[in-house]
Amino acid sequence: MLKSIVHTPSIRLLALDIDGTLLNSQFQISEADMTALRRAREVGIEVVLVTGRRHDFALPIAQQLGFDLWLISSNGAITRSLAGETFYRDMLPAEVCRQLCQVMLEFRGNTVLTFDKRGKGSIVLEHMNEIEKSIRRWLEKNMEYIEFKVPVEDSLVIDPVQAMFCGPIARMHQALAALQGCHLAEEITVLRTEYPARDLSIVDILNKGCSKGHALERWAAYRGVPRGQVMAIGDNYNDIEMLAFAGYPVIMGNASEDLRSRGWKLTRSNDQNGVAAALEPVLAGAEVET
Repeated sequence: MLKSIVHTPSIRLLALDIDGTLLNSQFQISEADMTALRRAREVGIEVVLVTGRRHDFALPIAQQLGFDLWLISSNGAITRSLAGETFYRDMLPAEVCRQLCQVMLEFRGNTVLTFDKRGKGSIVLEHMNEIEKSIRRWLEKNMEYIEFKVPVEDSLVIDPVQAMFCGPIARMHQALAALQGCHLAEEITVLRTEYPARDLSIVDILNKGCSKGHALERWAAYRGVPRGQVMAIGDNYNDIEMLAFAGYPVIMGNASEDLRSRGWKLTRSNDQNGVAAALEPVLAGAEVET
């Protein structure tokens, strides 16, 4: 019987999503995944977390890994170290965001603005009455950062990191349709993240050309790592650009059918140590027989 030999590429940079990828359904990092990431670091693979979370909200997760690394946060808008050194910021122009708020008046109750600042005012919204319960819990955990302002546009004295629309999936599909038809479509990047089990969708609005993929490409170039030596692991729609850039893309077993249909390598789910499973052949540096 003939066997084909697949050579695992030499990986120098690992781009890793957080929610649905690094974190399991209990929002924890498994021991197996933790061990695999520390081993990757030991053998010289740089690990960078690439997340839709704000930098400050991703920081406690990154710190659990126990080694120094960089974070690409807010879906590519900010690249910053654990120590707070900033490599790149890609802000949404305040005037564009102001127009966006007017265009999306129907979704005013689902609107959240975020800013690159510490403490209160880094998250701004008008009220929490229409915010979906999962996002409400997140907001309640972040009350020290939240400022309520009516109208929300009054907070736009500086460029925000992004605007977000949060709510049930069907409602956010309506928001996506409204965004596609608006005059700002050529001036912004629209990314979505969906969690069907929680009936939750987050629609992120960033500056034109801003995404996890663009930020990862920029970081890889800075580090002198060719895309063929970049591995990316993700699970959701906002990971698509990052996975498309990486020479070695891997999607989680819990990824959506849309991602699973793209021919990317599939690992186990986030509740089955999927990150460790994806890294196993890379760390072994061995040939995988198929």
